[in-house]
Amino acid sequence: MNQESVRSLKGIGDKTGKLFEKLGVSTVDDLLHYYPRAYHAYEEPKAINELKTDMVGTVAGVLQKDASVRRFQNIQVITASLRDQTGTVQLVWYNMPFLRNTLQSGTYHVFCGKVVKKNNRLTMEQPEIYTKEGYLAVMEHMQPVYGQTKGLGNKAISRAVAQALDMRQMEQEYMPEGLRKKYELAEYNFAIEHIHFPADKQQLLFARKRLVFDEFFLFLLGVRRLKEKRENVRSSWVMKLSPEVKRLKEHLPYKLTQAQEAVLHEIEWDLSSGLAMNRLIQGDVGSGKTILAVLALLHTAYNGCQGALMAPTEVLAKQHFESMEQLFLQYQIPKKPVLVTGSMTAKEKRAAYEMIKNHEADIIIGTHALIQEKVVYNKLALVITDEQHRFGVGQREMLGEKGEKPHVMVMSATPIPRTLAIILYGDLDISIIDELPANRRPIKNCVVDTGYRKKAYDFIARQVKEGRQAYVICPMVEASEMIEAENVLDYAETLSRELVGVTVACLHGKMKGREKNQIMERFAAGEIQVLVSTTVVEVGVNVPNATVMMIENAERFGLAQLHQLRGRVGRGRYQSYCIMVNCGDQEGTQKRLDILNRSNDGFYIASEDLKLRGPGDIFGIRQSGDMEFQLADIFTDADILKTVSEEVNGLLKGDPKLEREEHQKLRQRLDAYLKLSYEKLNL
Repeated sequence: MNQESVRSLKGIGDKTGKLFEKLGVSTVDDLLHYYPRAYHAYEEPKAINELKTDMVGTVAGVLQKDASVRRFQNIQVITASLRDQTGTVQLVWYNMPFLRNTLQSGTYHVFCGKVVKKNNRLTMEQPEIYTKEGYLAVMEHMQPVYGQTKGLGNKAISRAVAQALDMRQMEQEYMPEGLRKKYELAEYNFAIEHIHFPADKQQLLFARKRLVFDEFFLFLLGVRRLKEKRENVRSSWVMKLSPEVKRLKEHLPYKLTQAQEAVLHEIEWDLSSGLAMNRLIQGDVGSGKTILAVLALLHTAYNGCQGALMAPTEVLAKQHFESMEQLFLQYQIPKKPVLVTGSMTAKEKRAAYEMIKNHEADIIIGTHALIQEKVVYNKLALVITDEQHRFGVGQREMLGEKGEKPHVMVMSATPIPRTLAIILYGDLDISIIDELPANRRPIKNCVVDTGYRKKAYDFIARQVKEGRQAYVICPMVEASEMIEAENVLDYAETLSRELVGVTVACLHGKMKGREKNQIMERFAAGEIQVLVSTTVVEVGVNVPNATVMMIENAERFGLAQLHQLRGRVGRGRYQSYCIMVNCGDQEGTQKRLDILNRSNDGFYIASEDLKLRGPGDIFGIRQSGDMEFQLADIFTDADILKTVSEEVNGLLKGDPKLEREEHQKLRQRLDAYLKLSYEKLNL
C-alpha cells in the first residue's frame, strides 16, 4: 500500500528526496505517517507590546530598514526590525540570505513565529512571512507544523503531504466494527487525512484518538504474541549458581541494598528454574541495576555459556565494557568480555566476530550491532538489554531468537507507573529496585526564573574551580536541527564569555555519531568542564565528577524526561545539584516543576505526573517518544492505553490466533506492522 518512492511526487527530485530521507521518509506511506508535531491556528495579528516570551505570535507592519546579513561561524543570520505604535520586535532567520530581496524598508508584511528573549530583547525566530492577502487566506484554519531539516521547510513538506493524500491508495478498514462503534473511532482514511489538515481542534482530536488507539492496539497485539511465544518455554540453559559469583558479591566495596538482593534472587531463580527467563528490571537512575547485570552475566559465563549486554548508545556500551574489564582485572576473574559497535573498523569487527564464534569471548557488550546476522554466538544463554524503552517489539523478539531460546533480561531507568508497565511489558515479569544505595547523596534541587542565571553561572564556576564538571541542557528549539544547533552554539558561546578560563563544549543532534562520541569521551575524561547539550545526553555516559545539571526552559520538558536528565549527576561521592530554569509563565508550570523540586523518586514523580496530565495536554510535551509510538504518549493517553489493553485481552481470549473471518484484515495489518518493526532495525 502506497509504497512508491516519495520521489514519485511532483516537485521531488533526488536532492529533495534525500532531504526527506533524512527525516525518515522514503515512501509515500512514510509521508502519510509523518505526522505534524504541532499546529498553528493563525489569529488576528497582535500589537508588539502584547508579545510574550515562548509564545507563537503574529505581528504586522512596515519594516523600518532593509534586512541585514551577518555570518556566525558557518551560519548566515538575517535580521530585520519591525515597529508598530506599541514597540519594536527583532526578526531573525538562519541561512536564508535571499530574504534580503523581500525584507526591504517600507514594505508591509505579516510575520508569524516563536517569540524568544535574546540579549534582553524580544526576538521572533524564523517567522513565516505573508502578504496581507496571503495571511487572510490562512486565518482561522489549523495549519500543520512538521519536523524539518535544513533545506526542507514546512511549506514544502505540507505541499508534499497534500499531494500524497490526493494520490494515495485508500486503506481497507481493519479495526473490528464493534470496537469502532463502541469507542466512536474515526474511519482510518479519514483519520490519516485530518491529522494533517484538521478544520478545527475537535476534528483534530477525533482523528488523533483513532490513530493513538491504533498505535496502542497493534503494539499490544505484538506484545501478546511475544508473551504467547515465551510463556512457560523450557530453557535450554539450566544454570547452577556459581560460588565464584557469590564470593565476588561478598568482596565488593559496598553492600547490595535489600531491593537489589531481592531482585538478584529472582534473577538467579529464573536462571536455574528450567524455564526461559523474561524479566524487566525497573530501577531509578543509580539504583544499581548494572551490577546485577554483571552478576547474571558471570553466572552464565561460569556455566560455560555466553551472555550479551546490549546498550542504546556506543558511549554507554563502551563504558559498560571498560568498567567490566576493570572489575575482572581487579578481582582476577578469568572471563573475557568483548565489545561490538557500529563504528569499529571492519578489521576490529572481524576479530570480535571470530572471538564470539570460537567462544574465546564469554561476555559480549555492544549496541544493536549485536543482533546483526554476522554475529554468530556459541552457546548464547543470556541476553540483557539496557534502557529497554529504546528498543521496540521487533528488537525484543530478534534478540530472543539469537540463541537457542536464551534467557532474556531487560533493564530500564525510565520510571513508568507499575500499572502502565504491566500493560506495556506484558510479555515480561517485572522486578522493581525501589531503593537507592546508602552511599548515594540526594541531589539538591531548585526551580528558578531567568533572573537567577547569573548566580547559576557563578555557582558553576565555583564548582569547576573545586575540580567538578557541569551539564547545561538547552531544549530543542523548533524541530529544525539547524536552529537547535544554532541555539546550543549560541549558548555555549555566551557561557564561554561568562566562565573565563573554563573549557566549554557543545553537543547536539546535528553532529555525526563519531563526533558526539568524541565529545562525550572528552567530557568523561575531564577535558571538558562544562557541556552544553540538547537532550542527547539523556541516556548518556557515567561521569561521577559531574555535580551540576542546569536545565534551561525546564517547562518544555516532561517530568519523566527532566528526572532522567537530572540522573546524569549525583553519581559520585560529591554533593550534586539540579537547577531548573523556568522561562514560561503558563499556569500550572510551577506546580509541575515543584514535584521534581521536592522529590528525587522517579516512580513517585511518574505517578504524580500521570495525575496532572490529561487529554488536554496533547499539544504539550511528549514523554514516551522513545517507544515505537509516533502520536501516542503513555502519560497523556494512559486511559486509552488501559482501554486498549482490556480490549486486546478480550479479543485474543475469543480468537487467540485471529483466525475468524472478521479478523482477517486485522491479522494482515498486524503482520505488516511487525514486518515493518523488523525492517526498522536496518538488518
